[in-house]
Amino acid sequence: MDTYFVSIKLHDQQRQLPSQLAPFVYGSSPLLGSWDPDKAIKMRQASELLWEVELAIPPPHGELEFSFLVKHLDNPSLYGVEDHPKRLLLPANRAYHSTTCAKFKDIEQIKELELSVSMQMESISPALLAAMWRAYEGDSKCKQVETNAIDDVEFPVSPPKLSHPSTLNGNNQALGLVAPKTKTLETVEEKDKNLQVPESKLISKRSVSVQDLVVLGSESEKVQGVYSESDGDAKPVFCDIFPNSLDTKERPLDNKEPVNRVYVDDSFQDEREPGTLVTQGTMPKVSSLTFLVADQLLVPKERRRLAIIMVGLPARGKSFTATKLTRYLRWLGHKTKHFNVGQYRRLKHGYNQKADFFRADNQGGLDARNEIAALAMDDMLMWMQEGGQIGIFDATNSTTERRRMLLQRSEGKCKVIFLEIICNDRLVIERNIQLKIQQSPDYKDMPDFEESLNDFKARLTNYEKAYEPVAEGSYIKMIDTVGGEGGQVQINNISGYLPGRILFFLVNTHTSPRPIFLTRPGESFGTIQKVVGGDHRLSERGEEYAKVLADFVNEQLKTEHTASVWTSTLQRTLFTAQHLHRFPKVQWRALDDISAGICDGMTYDEIKNKMAEEYKARSSDKLRYRYPRGESYLDVIQRLEPVIIELERQHAPVIIVAHQAVLRSLYGYFADKPIEQIPYIEIPLHTVIEIQMGMAGVEEKRFKLLE
Repeated sequence: MDTYFVSIKLHDQQRQLPSQLAPFVYGSSPLLGSWDPDKAIKMRQASELLWEVELAIPPPHGELEFSFLVKHLDNPSLYGVEDHPKRLLLPANRAYHSTTCAKFKDIEQIKELELSVSMQMESISPALLAAMWRAYEGDSKCKQVETNAIDDVEFPVSPPKLSHPSTLNGNNQALGLVAPKTKTLETVEEKDKNLQVPESKLISKRSVSVQDLVVLGSESEKVQGVYSESDGDAKPVFCDIFPNSLDTKERPLDNKEPVNRVYVDDSFQDEREPGTLVTQGTMPKVSSLTFLVADQLLVPKERRRLAIIMVGLPARGKSFTATKLTRYLRWLGHKTKHFNVGQYRRLKHGYNQKADFFRADNQGGLDARNEIAALAMDDMLMWMQEGGQIGIFDATNSTTERRRMLLQRSEGKCKVIFLEIICNDRLVIERNIQLKIQQSPDYKDMPDFEESLNDFKARLTNYEKAYEPVAEGSYIKMIDTVGGEGGQVQINNISGYLPGRILFFLVNTHTSPRPIFLTRPGESFGTIQKVVGGDHRLSERGEEYAKVLADFVNEQLKTEHTASVWTSTLQRTLFTAQHLHRFPKVQWRALDDISAGICDGMTYDEIKNKMAEEYKARSSDKLRYRYPRGESYLDVIQRLEPVIIELERQHAPVIIVAHQAVLRSLYGYFADKPIEQIPYIEIPLHTVIEIQMGMAGVEEKRFKLLE
């Protein structure tokens, strides 16, 4: 069974908690103090308004309960327990996440205290936990260490007390680790002929242990990582150690398959164990020594926090652009959040602010709006401190003074890029105004359309009088691009991989409405046999679906002449689309089914019986599990990015006939599903999912064409 890593946080958003009080957690034995307030665990104050406690829950996992309490720091016997039923830790649910409130009454002359609660849980391997523990003992700032769990860590029957009060255990006794067993790997006799490295550059070729592979290297060396793997039982794994100064052109290259490479993060500094392998996420256990393949190579530049601050007049498409960009970055796996300042304003000042509130000469309104902007910015910066990577700050931010204030608050905390949306097309603006009045909460209590229209236009005039285009800092200006008919893009001081990726996405998006139809191929002989992968012909029922699909599409798009049909290169998708004669067909290799590697052609029962470890690994983490010599869902998402970009560029309808894993990944993008949920999205057979893209957002319909 896996170990679970739990993070529990309390947010004092209203600044209600007095300095003499501190929050604690207590609960089930032995993890959280056996419901004894004297043994409760004090939560660590991570920032001015945030407290947290992190716990490792070793197997076996029972039903664990806990509650919050607050104690007086000078007199611990004075405490109050939250007014809430006992809370559950549910390790059976690997992706468990909850948000609620903890309420306390009549504590220290406080009539009522309310703190926001958030809790996240993820399964981690024993080897990962061991690496985190080693990093903790070395006082290093450990990010996540990826090892693809090897069986080299044991849990004792009676965990000993630990000498360090760690955030990885509760009450100093929840978890004890036995030192890893060493598995020696033989030394290579002679250098591979394909590795053309000067002898002067080669420091050593030595035996290493599995433990060393996690923390290999020193300040003067760096793992370039050439590891070999053969079929059957795991064979010796070899590595060459080269100095950091080795020129990129001289680094060893190996064109033979299979080759796995190890990436070492130089930003991890541990005097006792330097060169620790660091990457994001954890990977399930597999039966062969492919455990050091990195899913994502992070460099220090890409780990810095990034704020995208929207700029522009109302009804220009700012929120539309911010929403699409948020969805795209989340789909790629970046922790991204959209902060809409208008929502903050409505929560604090209500939904019925008229146009006068937005006048530049209304000092009261101006002060109120600046206060709200500062509050939203502080929330975004706090979210970044808690682990967020990219925040998108959505407001007009139409004056130099406002933008200067935002830059000052974010100085030293994140990189800022202004994203200015400029639109001079009156037809687009009028269409956006219509949608704004219909959808904005500001006008929900104003049933008269003409009254709402006049008020919004007056608000727009007030903003236009005070508007100052961006001319400072790093910025991207999108000028007349929202309609997708050309336009102009201006950039200033934009560099780095992630900003470049964001820019590339933005220049390929537009607001023109059009439908996208997603469907799996009809039933094939592989579907009937429940075979993984393969390139099978359609069954008789699948042939029937191909005809029904053509009738459906022709009816839905009977007046459309510019649509296109996209398929994979596998014959079951080609035959499913064979009757769609009206529209051109495009084959994409990127739409091919997830590669099952050496499991291709096997049934899941065969994998379970013959490759039990692989079957278990896939069940424990479908998102990150990679078939031997095959792909993971993360791999599929990466290769589908060009498809997403091309779909965003399209103005005409697109019919996509592709496979379940591919459609799950595409649907996850459009529906803005958390990346962890993508492998579990339901994509039924013989069903068409219509995604309607437009300024109003993304809408979905499902049509079951064949039972």
